[in-house]
Amino acid sequence: MANQIIVKNKIKDFNKSITVSGDKSLSIRWVLFSSIATGKSKAYNLLLSDDVLAAINAVKKLGAKVKLSKNYCTIIGNGPNGYKYKKNITINSKNSGTLGRLIMGLLIDTPHKIKITGDKSLSKRDFYRIAEPLKKFGANIKLRKKGLPLTILGKENPLPINYLENKGSAQCKSSVIFAGLKTAGNTYIKAKKSRNHTELLCKYLELPLKVKKKKNYDLIVVKKAKKIKPLNYKIPSDISSSAFFVVLTALSTNSKLLIKNININPSRIGIITILKKMGVNIKFKNKKNYKGELIADISITSTRKIKAINCPPKLNSGAIDEFLIIFLVAAKASGVSHFKDIGELNQKESPRLKWGAKILNKMGIKTIATDNSIKIFGNPKLKINKKIIIKDYLKDHRVFMTSVIAALTFGGTWNIHDKDSIKTSFPKFLNIIDDLKK
Repeated sequence: MANQIIVKNKIKDFNKSITVSGDKSLSIRWVLFSSIATGKSKAYNLLLSDDVLAAINAVKKLGAKVKLSKNYCTIIGNGPNGYKYKKNITINSKNSGTLGRLIMGLLIDTPHKIKITGDKSLSKRDFYRIAEPLKKFGANIKLRKKGLPLTILGKENPLPINYLENKGSAQCKSSVIFAGLKTAGNTYIKAKKSRNHTELLCKYLELPLKVKKKKNYDLIVVKKAKKIKPLNYKIPSDISSSAFFVVLTALSTNSKLLIKNININPSRIGIITILKKMGVNIKFKNKKNYKGELIADISITSTRKIKAINCPPKLNSGAIDEFLIIFLVAAKASGVSHFKDIGELNQKESPRLKWGAKILNKMGIKTIATDNSIKIFGNPKLKINKKIIIKDYLKDHRVFMTSVIAALTFGGTWNIHDKDSIKTSFPKFLNIIDDLKK
């Protein structure tokens, strides 16, 4: 029972203010950029999850010096070409697709073979999608089927490439950007819209990258970076972590919540746009720009009547990590909600589209799901009075957290396994839940 929890009481009404952990995407990117900068970089509010700690261990193996203090982290890098390491090292990306894929771009010129591994879940994910463009730079990459483990051997003078990224994968796009920063000549990227943290950090660091925004895609040109200045950064809080508390508040009877200092990058707030279309009461307060990223407090109040949605696919990339929790809102909506072109969900830590349907079905919600879409038949009067067991989900942290929110809002007795899964992204999740119960 040590690694599972039982939730059998709905949450009582609350009116509180909370702060969630630092943004995972920015935390990992800070680690990687700092490792190729020249000199000392310092970060406050760095997310100390398993995924970020895996990134720290990776750059330490590559020769960067790292010091973790109580309130901040420092990394001393040796420049864009300053990695120093022994032969035959292995980088364990644990559960992090962001780390596993992005660091491959930084290893585009490695003179020795490096092995990249991951946990059971990450090893099943598609790394062929990034191996193919990186091979065009001249790297020699060998995969197990399409996943991990893999080995990468770089090219001394990588060749610039033209790359079409048509899946909306910020990880693949960012990996190619990193490779381009180590390659002489122009690397051209035509990328479907996706989160743009890497581009914004490049702009703040004054690196040789230009972005031309089109309606449905971005045209990116990146050149070799001769020098990268240190990156001192206060990591804003994570919108993906906040999403669980946004939905918990929206589905409660009479609650209010303020979540402070959240990264509201326009490429990340698909969930906010979707929930507003469904009638959820959400407002941004105290907006500001911090080193290229938009930051704000998020105010939410309980929503009595939730509307079904025919979700526009153009919102998908900005909500790709939040669809499981969005499905819970659709479960309480009046009418049928339809989400299309979301097959990318099945490329996450678990086949999330399948798991989304499975959780809703266990709750008594009718769904019609395909490999690329789902229809959810909402029930505004849904109350659960049975036992539900959630297990064998490849330890996907978002499946765990979504199940907890479902239990707290719809009732029933939930036995949710693999509690430790939250260590990959949001170790303090249950602590904040406990604070809201007080």
